[in-house]
Amino acid sequence: MRADARRNYERLLQEAETAFRERGTDASLEDIARNAGVGIGTLYRHFPTRDALLEALLHDRFMALGELSTKLLDSDEPRAALITWLGEFARSSNRYEGLPASVVATLNNEESRLYASCHAMGDAGARLLAKAQEAGEVRADLTASELLLLVASLSWANEHSPNSIDRFLNLLVEGIAT
Repeated sequence: MRADARRNYERLLQEAETAFRERGTDASLEDIARNAGVGIGTLYRHFPTRDALLEALLHDRFMALGELSTKLLDSDEPRAALITWLGEFARSSNRYEGLPASVVATLNNEESRLYASCHAMGDAGARLLAKAQEAGEVRADLTASELLLLVASLSWANEHSPNSIDRFLNLLVEGIAT
C-alpha cells in the first residue's frame, strides 16, 4: 500500500472507531469518510461494506480471544476457564452499540467479511465448552452456538442496562452449570 493510501486507511479506522463508539455500528459511513478527510469512494475502496470496516476494527480483538482460548484450554478448571473466556467475549461484543446484532447477523452470511472471524472466535469458545462438558461441569446438551448466542444476548441487554455484563454473565453461568 502506498504511503498516502496507508494514511487514509489508518485515518478511516480511527474515525470509524470514534463514530462507532459514539453512535454505534449504524454510524454514517459518509460522516466517517468526511471526518477522515477523504471521499466516500476512498472509504469503499478500503472497506467495500460496513462489515469489512467492522472486521478491520475487531480483527485484533477476535484474534486475542482465540489466543486466550488456546491458553485457557490447559486450565485444570475447565468451567472457570470457560467463564473467563465468556466474560472477555461478552465485553468484546459490547464494544459498540449494535455490535451484538451485527455479529449475530453475520453468523449465517458467508458473504460477510465478519463471517470467518466470528466463526473462528466461535470455534475457540466451542473448544472450551467441550472441555468443560467433558469434565461434567457444564450441561452436556448445550451447544456452542447456543452459548455464543446467549452471551451475545447478554451484550445486547447490557446496551439497555449498562454495567450489568458481569451480573448477566453470572446468571448465565448458574444456568449452564450441571
